[in-house]
Amino acid sequence: MGLSLLAQRSFSGAAETKQALDKLNVVGSALMIAAHPDDENTGVVAYLARGKKVRTAYLSLNRGEGGQNLIGSEQGVDIGLIRTQELLAARRIDGGEQFFTRMIDFGFSKTAKETMDKWGHDNILRDVVWVIRKYQPDVIIRRFSGTPQDGHGHHQTSAIIADEAFEAAADPKRFPEQLKYVSVWQAKRLVWNSFGGRPGVEAPKEKETLRVSMEVGDYDAYLGYSYGEIAGWSRSQHKSQAMGAAERKGPQLNYFTTIKGEVAKTDLWDGIDTTWNRVPGAAGVGELLAKAASEFNASNPTAVLPHLLEARRLLAPRTDHYSVLKRKDLDEAIAMVAGIWTEFQAEKYLAIQGKTAKLSIVAIQRNGADVTMQAASFSGVKGVDPVAKITKLEKNQPVTVALNWVVAEDAPLTQPYFLIEARSDAMFTVNNMDLLGLPQAPAPVVANIKFLVNGTEIELIRGVTHRYVNRSAGELTRPVTIVPPVSVRMSQDALVFPGVEARKVEVVLKANLASQKGSLKLNIPAGWKTEPANVDFQISAAEEEKTLSFVVTPSTKEGTGNLTAVATVNGREITQGTRVIQYAHIPPQTMAPKATAKVVRFSGKNLAKRVGYVMGAGDEVPDALRQMGCEVILLTEEDLTTGSLSQYDAVVTGVRAFNTRADLRANAQRIFDEYVAKGGTMIVQYNVQEGGFFGGDPSLLSKVGPYPMTISRDRVTDEFAPMIFPKQDHRILQYPNQITAKDFDGWVQERGLYFASKWDDHYEPIFSTQDPGEKPMLGGTLYAKYGQGHYLFTSYAWFRQLPAGVPGAYRLFANFLSLGKN
Repeated sequence: MGLSLLAQRSFSGAAETKQALDKLNVVGSALMIAAHPDDENTGVVAYLARGKKVRTAYLSLNRGEGGQNLIGSEQGVDIGLIRTQELLAARRIDGGEQFFTRMIDFGFSKTAKETMDKWGHDNILRDVVWVIRKYQPDVIIRRFSGTPQDGHGHHQTSAIIADEAFEAAADPKRFPEQLKYVSVWQAKRLVWNSFGGRPGVEAPKEKETLRVSMEVGDYDAYLGYSYGEIAGWSRSQHKSQAMGAAERKGPQLNYFTTIKGEVAKTDLWDGIDTTWNRVPGAAGVGELLAKAASEFNASNPTAVLPHLLEARRLLAPRTDHYSVLKRKDLDEAIAMVAGIWTEFQAEKYLAIQGKTAKLSIVAIQRNGADVTMQAASFSGVKGVDPVAKITKLEKNQPVTVALNWVVAEDAPLTQPYFLIEARSDAMFTVNNMDLLGLPQAPAPVVANIKFLVNGTEIELIRGVTHRYVNRSAGELTRPVTIVPPVSVRMSQDALVFPGVEARKVEVVLKANLASQKGSLKLNIPAGWKTEPANVDFQISAAEEEKTLSFVVTPSTKEGTGNLTAVATVNGREITQGTRVIQYAHIPPQTMAPKATAKVVRFSGKNLAKRVGYVMGAGDEVPDALRQMGCEVILLTEEDLTTGSLSQYDAVVTGVRAFNTRADLRANAQRIFDEYVAKGGTMIVQYNVQEGGFFGGDPSLLSKVGPYPMTISRDRVTDEFAPMIFPKQDHRILQYPNQITAKDFDGWVQERGLYFASKWDDHYEPIFSTQDPGEKPMLGGTLYAKYGQGHYLFTSYAWFRQLPAGVPGAYRLFANFLSLGKN
């Protein structure tokens, strides 16, 4: 209960209104640049945005697609969506804004050169320059040094590119195609927010004269928190990365070293006018806004409306950058002071192509101001007519304006804007310049609602949303999504055929409308066969799912291809599904993936039939093992404590299982002595050594194996790294599949991570590999005989390779599972 209550804290009421009024008086901005979600300094963001009241944003080069997931099995773009929403949750707390480039996180990189080779130097620079030109920051803050001391190649690259972008954004010869939409921009200075207090990562001594400090631990009496506390709360939103942080109280000094531009001598804002005096002809606006902020009284908020409304009239005709920005903020502040709440609502969260959805604008004013709703216009997906009805809002009396949304049959399905077009392994394709850099697209329909407040017009912008009551969680909202009448998805993303035998393939249909009927077929690669050719279906109820089966016979030749499911409904072919990522801490994320699966035909044998799996942080390996013909049982605490494990041909622990499962750690010795020693096979996938700078408990992995070993943070990031077999004739490499270097072809993202660095002599290394220019690493897979059984530690990235349908990964893992078979 405590955690859920903690997660619901927010700034509202007088505190939120006072913040809004104070921020209207500050005309300045800062942009922080780093590589990933969770690289930002939330203390600095919170202090600048909520303390100094300057417009503050974080630009992350990618969305963290290459990272691990500690709360589920999502990988790739899916975990990128989760991490995007976690960043937005953090920004709602610390008061910042959020931007991204089109780069895709391809996993850990050891050098800036590798990063730039994969992303393309100009691709990164172009996107960073775009954000700078559009956002127009006075100060650019890079989070990293741009040297190997940053560790990750993405970190180094973020600083190197920030340095270049500082000047390139001001150069009309650089990326001139952008100047159709934005103007060149020269920031006042570029600084490095050095990691004060971290050993070995302090600002260089010779640059101490260029360094200024900033205290971000100050207390805000209106908010009731210090900025350090807000920072911890913000950082704790990175739940998929286990980034829960302390809400620190007291001093928190940060350092900033000027890298380019005018040197900051005493303060980050030296020489920067953050008042309305910097905007020609707008000094009067500043005077009015300053009066409103200083005279604001929470017990009589509408008393400052005359100042705000006069400022609004002065801003109305202005078109300069800050006037346009502040006008939107001013309208929201006027609404707060006047007690106006309005929302653009959908009766249901699903909008079906070809059908009419019921919408409404709901408004109420609760502070007694003279307010009328004048009109509403709509942008986004077409089908909602404008509203020109004048409605007076009486105090505390809700007003509802009913609307219809005629959703076209070809209306675009809802999905993240950066997933609409085909992408490379390194970069998303985004051609819509209105969306480029944004964390997410606007709602499918957006209402521009005009009100008269004491005779002055304001405009409030609201995206359509669905509001509902969850009986356990209370009143909630969720995004509105456009879906087809019937959604189609393959039951698995990769289908493996380790021989010429036919297998059942399942397709899941979901009716988003009642009484849907049609036929389903599979488009298969040349040389493959499917029975039957078509399957008719009929689904009675909305939201009902039906699973249809085909028998697919693979080609006699080894290789890969794609299989696509096609549903025909009312003469229309549907090849897309609806996939929703749902976690309690983020809004539901909807995608519209094509109903396509990778099919893989290879030659491989697996002798293990029954496998016990200890799920850790979450992975999709059990489904992959089922495709190898295994019956997979997820082991519970009771199974590990008192259950008979002898029934399993192998027991496999999932990724980070020793980190996340106390019951596994408590019963590890029992598994070794009562299962492995008596002839069982145990396979342990990667875990993370905690402790030191990264925090956590270093003792968690003390029982990861039957004999001592030390887990490091060593990894091999090059998925093409050559593989050496120290003992080519080892049984693991020979039975039941003969393993060669070819089995490491086609791997994705990386070879492995968190290898062992030291191990007892009982262990035998099975593979050796290395990144370019580094020493060979033997600690990725270690085998030991224990009693009559077999123990295998393997931190190669099976959790990526198996779901991706890499043939060699299946052949290798089959050999692991079959260790106990003669």
